[in-house]
Amino acid sequence: MIELNVNGAVARADVDPATPLLYVLRDDLGLHAAKFGCGLGQCGACTILVDDRPVFSCLLPVGAIGDRAVTTVEGLGTAEAPGDVQRAFLHEQAGQCGYCIPGMIARAEALLRRTTTPTEEEMRSAMAPSLCRCGTHMRILRAVRRAAVSRGGGVVNPAEPVT
Repeated sequence: MIELNVNGAVARADVDPATPLLYVLRDDLGLHAAKFGCGLGQCGACTILVDDRPVFSCLLPVGAIGDRAVTTVEGLGTAEAPGDVQRAFLHEQAGQCGYCIPGMIARAEALLRRTTTPTEEEMRSAMAPSLCRCGTHMRILRAVRRAAVSRGGGVVNPAEPVT
């Protein structure tokens, strides 16, 4: 039996410690925001936070988590009460098909937990490991800028201002 701290609550799963965390989140804990994309850590659809750092949950064995805090998009807000990053993504209509959005939100959240005033380069670098095949990257970047402003900061030298 594996015990995890997921979204601030204790969760248990009877799985092999080598099982990828993504499978445990989706199949055993019913948390479906993180998606299986490539299984190689190259697309970012499975990105979640472990101790506030973005990780590819498709590559991380659940047994390697230990007592570290796992945060999924479900832990950042709800449909009725979305978190500030989620609100920014909604406002900017950043999701088209939506498959990449949970990973993008997780990456943006990790960045803004480190700093509410990232540079444009830091923002683009933080978001780069996640791919959007629909091509909404510019709206995603606008959403990150908006979320930074909502937290009392803002992107330093933004490519475009938040309006």
